[in-house]
Amino acid sequence: MRTYRRLSALTAAVSVVADRIRPPVHALDIDGIHRARASVRPTTGVVGWVVGRPDRSVGITYGTAPARDDHEIPLRIYRPRSLPDARDDVPVVMWFHGGGWVLGNVVDYDGLCTLIAREVGCVVVSVDYRMAPEHRAPTAAHDCVDATTWVQVNGDVLRADTSRMAVAGDSAGGNLAAVVAQVLRDHGITALRHQALLYPATDLTMSSPSVREHGNAPILDKRGMNAFRDHYVAPGHDLRDPLLSPLFGSLEGLPPALVQVADVDPVRDDGIRYAAALQAAGTPARLTNYLRMPHGFASMPGAAGLQARQQRWELVTELSAALSAR
Repeated sequence: MRTYRRLSALTAAVSVVADRIRPPVHALDIDGIHRARASVRPTTGVVGWVVGRPDRSVGITYGTAPARDDHEIPLRIYRPRSLPDARDDVPVVMWFHGGGWVLGNVVDYDGLCTLIAREVGCVVVSVDYRMAPEHRAPTAAHDCVDATTWVQVNGDVLRADTSRMAVAGDSAGGNLAAVVAQVLRDHGITALRHQALLYPATDLTMSSPSVREHGNAPILDKRGMNAFRDHYVAPGHDLRDPLLSPLFGSLEGLPPALVQVADVDPVRDDGIRYAAALQAAGTPARLTNYLRMPHGFASMPGAAGLQARQQRWELVTELSAALSAR
């Protein structure tokens, strides 16, 4: 009982911190959305402890990838300083950030991306894809596909082995990672060895039972889900389009997956259903449900404590095994 009381207290703490960091999306007009995107979380003090600090042993550089409409997609690139510039045999993890396809930014993921780069011994490429409502679906998906395909054929630029790649992301980013894996499979690109999906939204029809069960959950509730979807999807767009809802895509022949879900989360069952569907299609998938945790807990390791440490250990362990040279 003490353990569950402690986890409930952590959930409440994460919720309070999240509300202070970012107002709910349904309360934001377009100017408020722009301000929220531009606001970078502090990496010092209490907030820095809650959201995690970047690992200074990992260097950060910048680049761009061409999109299909001539837009240049900004990339934030992480490489451990311990890897000599002459080494070009390191794998690549493509990271797609969360935020409901509307909010979020690449800088706020420095803590998690530097952790992955250091622990896996890889180059991490975080994609600054275009967001809604200015750019509705499937622009974000197209940007992530285009950035990944560009990286795959430009390993010399990154000094990396792009025959060993993974896609990863949280929430909306988990959705985009799943979409990218499907599209690259359809294009015959075999470089992807793994997909790591953190509490992914895979069904924009919002048919998962957890949407009702946890419609008033902390961090993300049904009202917020509706607002994000209304910003992202133009009226009349088929919500079962696999570029929006990867659950309804073809799931055969995809790379193995790690699907991590949060127990107190309206999109929990999106991840559970997706992992089950992958397994039914013959794609290996590992599913972990982090008990008593809310949506977004992996981005607040200080507040989420042991659960976040376990989640990060599992993430880097799975990625390391999938991307090892063999």
